[in-house]
Amino acid sequence: MMGQLIRFSIRYPGVIIGLSLLIIAYGIYQIKQSPLNVFPEFSPTQVIIQTESPGFSSDLVESLVTNPIEQAIAGTIGISQIRSQSIPGLSVVTVIFDEGTDIFKNRQSISEKLSNLNRSMPNNITPTIAPLTSSASSVLGIGITSNDRTNIELRTIAENIIIPHLMSVPGVADVNRFGGEVAQIQIEVKADKLYEHDVSLQQVFTSIKMSSGQVGGGFIENSNQRIIINASAQSKSITDLLQLPIINNKGNVVRVKDVATISESKAPSISAVSINEKDGVYLSVQGQLGSNTYKLTHQLEEALESLRPILIKESVELIPDLFKPANFIDASIKGLRLDILIGAIMVISILYLFLFNIKTAFISAVAIPASLLSAICVMSYFNLGLNVMVLSGLAIALGEVVDDAIIDVENIFRRLRQNKLLSKPLPIHQVVFNASMEVRKSVVFATIIIVLVFLPLLSMSGVAGKLFGPLGIAYITSIIASLFVALTVTPALCFLMLGKTFIKSEDSPIIAFIKKYYEKVLRAVEGKSSAVIIISFLLIAVGLSFLPFFKTQFIPPLHEGHYIMHMTAYPGTSEKESIRIGNLVTNKINKIEGIKSVAQWVGRSPMGADTFGTHYSEFEIELDVLDGPSQDRILDQINAIVNGNDNDELNIKNQGGFVGVNFAINTFLTERIEETISGYNASVVVNVYGNDLDALDQDGQNIARMLEGIRGSKDITLQSPPGTPQVKIRLRPEIIAQLGIMNADVLDTIRAAYEGYTATYIYEGVNKKPVVVTFEKKYREDITNIQKLPIRGVNNKIYMLSDIADISQENGRSKILHQHGKRVQTITANIANRDIDLFSQELKRKLNEINLKDGNYYEVTGSAEENARSREELVTHSFLAGSAVLLLLFIAFGSLRNLVITILNLPFALIGGVIAASIYGGWLSIGSMVGFVTLFGITLRNSIMLISHYQHLIENENLIWNLETCVKGAKERLPSILMTALVAGLALLPIAMGSGQPGKEIEGPMATIIIGGLFTSTILNLLILPTVLLNYGEFKKRVF
Repeated sequence: MMGQLIRFSIRYPGVIIGLSLLIIAYGIYQIKQSPLNVFPEFSPTQVIIQTESPGFSSDLVESLVTNPIEQAIAGTIGISQIRSQSIPGLSVVTVIFDEGTDIFKNRQSISEKLSNLNRSMPNNITPTIAPLTSSASSVLGIGITSNDRTNIELRTIAENIIIPHLMSVPGVADVNRFGGEVAQIQIEVKADKLYEHDVSLQQVFTSIKMSSGQVGGGFIENSNQRIIINASAQSKSITDLLQLPIINNKGNVVRVKDVATISESKAPSISAVSINEKDGVYLSVQGQLGSNTYKLTHQLEEALESLRPILIKESVELIPDLFKPANFIDASIKGLRLDILIGAIMVISILYLFLFNIKTAFISAVAIPASLLSAICVMSYFNLGLNVMVLSGLAIALGEVVDDAIIDVENIFRRLRQNKLLSKPLPIHQVVFNASMEVRKSVVFATIIIVLVFLPLLSMSGVAGKLFGPLGIAYITSIIASLFVALTVTPALCFLMLGKTFIKSEDSPIIAFIKKYYEKVLRAVEGKSSAVIIISFLLIAVGLSFLPFFKTQFIPPLHEGHYIMHMTAYPGTSEKESIRIGNLVTNKINKIEGIKSVAQWVGRSPMGADTFGTHYSEFEIELDVLDGPSQDRILDQINAIVNGNDNDELNIKNQGGFVGVNFAINTFLTERIEETISGYNASVVVNVYGNDLDALDQDGQNIARMLEGIRGSKDITLQSPPGTPQVKIRLRPEIIAQLGIMNADVLDTIRAAYEGYTATYIYEGVNKKPVVVTFEKKYREDITNIQKLPIRGVNNKIYMLSDIADISQENGRSKILHQHGKRVQTITANIANRDIDLFSQELKRKLNEINLKDGNYYEVTGSAEENARSREELVTHSFLAGSAVLLLLFIAFGSLRNLVITILNLPFALIGGVIAASIYGGWLSIGSMVGFVTLFGITLRNSIMLISHYQHLIENENLIWNLETCVKGAKERLPSILMTALVAGLALLPIAMGSGQPGKEIEGPMATIIIGGLFTSTILNLLILPTVLLNYGEFKKRVF
């Protein structure tokens, strides 16, 4: 079949070249159409259920909202995990489904379950399924501030002008909003006036509620017309509301103004924002699943620019790039594109220098665009867009897609030279065909082996599989495409361009020079073969001895040009205090060279997926500089500032840091990967399961203290800390029953006093403003006044709350966590400058030494566990792929002895990779493991080419296996082996040299390992392998 394909290509070269040009043109078109993202989509198949529960404490949210939701959805087919968080006023339930299930069917199933649940939920509380967002989620962070506008006005502008405009941009899933103040009309009731006028709070509610209405009145229809009745009875101003009547307990009319004051005010806030130490509103735009982050960012920027004149007129300053992931995409994609271009130029230069013929260099170089663009066409068909990992796969393949063409062109070129010297030269098409078929078997075997070696990358599960799978697909499709190019385009171009051209009979100057000394070196090595082999094995042993000293990590630190810093104060800290501390932090950070902006948001967004109280803050720190070393310097300076460390090198003098708050800092994508793995933005997560919250707290605190004693641990956090101050009100049932007081009336009064009771709305065009009944501010701020809340009895007499309830101040909880339907206390930590496997082993050993409370048990998750699992999967599947490779090699060689000798080449390649890895401090990540896998495939290819050529000399040219044959075969394969090694190494050199720069954090070490391994394995292939094969190999004619 291959012979027929090659014959067709030589017979109809115009057809082959035309098809190739079409593929190249379509590939270029697909590049322009493909979505651009930083990483492949790595989010799990999940559905998030958010339920706002105003006024509910965390334990009430747990029992009345979270538990019913968990029970209702528990039996849904395909669920792998349910976890939830209950905080005051909000329940968030995250439902994770098995991979491969249909996310839209999953959402439909959950929606059906929730529709049946609504009847059993508390009044006015409805679970909502969160919008479907991408793994990167946030695509743009926007801020607005003003010197002239109030926080209420800023929030109103954001809600009524900016957010609706942004939501209309295709690809936007949601806009989370923080800060500002929500406008409402507050009726502030005076408790003493209620007593004076003998009015209960319920009577005020009724009066306000009945004062406004907007209903359809039907229509009047006669013989020739229908007239719509629009009945409006709406109080339109504060004056109208003040005059509303209230019938007191004595039947007298009392006006609202007699018992309350009315003003336009703000709702109780759940968030606050400071942008560069200035009050404002922060908007986080969430992208839809599958959206093009890069394109969406530019569309959002255009939408914001169209709003700028309106905002300027409103005296509002717009900061459109407080957080902009597209900057990282720009730096990463453009950097990798440039590296691929530079690598391609270096590849073409090497081809010309070695072949010393512009036509042969051109023919070989054609494989680069043809193969890579063919791969892009295939990936576009399967909806795989362009991202850092896909481009990395193409970049790694860059030096290898020309290998097949190089081997083919070099052999054809050599055979055409030899054909010229014959007394009766063969026809050109026959020489091209014979030369192509001569190397075809070894090329096909080598390509299949490289594909097999890379297949384990596609079998990894979890986040690692989603991140590195597209890299593997890009690499494999490029390599397969290069094989088809070598079978079709290369012979066709050789026939057209080399058949009638003048061909020099001698080698190129560089090859001639190298061959001159190569033969001498090869014979010298053979003369001392025993010593050389012993030294080789000693070098292998020395190289392998370094492996135990290497440190492992899941992925290297990323340089995104943006940092997220978390600040956690003691539970119960007010948002004003969090902002005050945050402004002090911002002031110091803004003095660091390279900082562009610092935005702090406190609390949470309405209906947001995050469950944070006002004691929690997040800082969005945007940088002006994007190069890796500068970002590392800034990170060190920020850490020195927040931790209170003096750093003379960085010129930082601190005075104890910030007391009473904890800080943790990371990059956005690193946190998203960690959250996807465990649900938390931390490397190590310890979950302690049980039923008793106090027992869980004690075990959690013991584990946190234990973590503090493990070297390398930092940012240790108890995710559900106890100690949130709360007022506990326990009604006395017997007294309430005696006085004829309804429990619901008491609860409504308490809620109105401190949360506010929305009695009605006032409509202003399409916007509506809530009218909220509450107690006056000075009354609410005094904790002792809660005892004096007026409650009406059945005899219309007014009682104080303290008459019917026991009131005490106690410690409550800011958050209650569930996982797998059980209560859980979670302890998180990050790892600094230590091998994550060693850290994990020490952690598990010390956990086993802790005696947990009865009924409690623990589970360890996080990126450390994910790294171990991914590495185990990669090694296991690589072993299976290796077994298949051994079978193919045995088929190719027909000799077990030659097979064993070939395998000995792998440790020699490993030495170079190990040495290269040590350049970066001996850190090994999943990307590094992929580098070693790639290296082994390339190394095996060159070994196969040499051994197959030896077999060809014995079988087809009837040579005897001896030193002369060994030298002849090595010299003939020298150009192709040198070229393929140099081409592969030089193609990756720009990426390796840029390690640590944005977008190359994963690929840089991978490329460095491949280059280092290629260096040592090429030395073995050219100098040592021929000697080993001469002394221990087996080459003879096959009988069949």
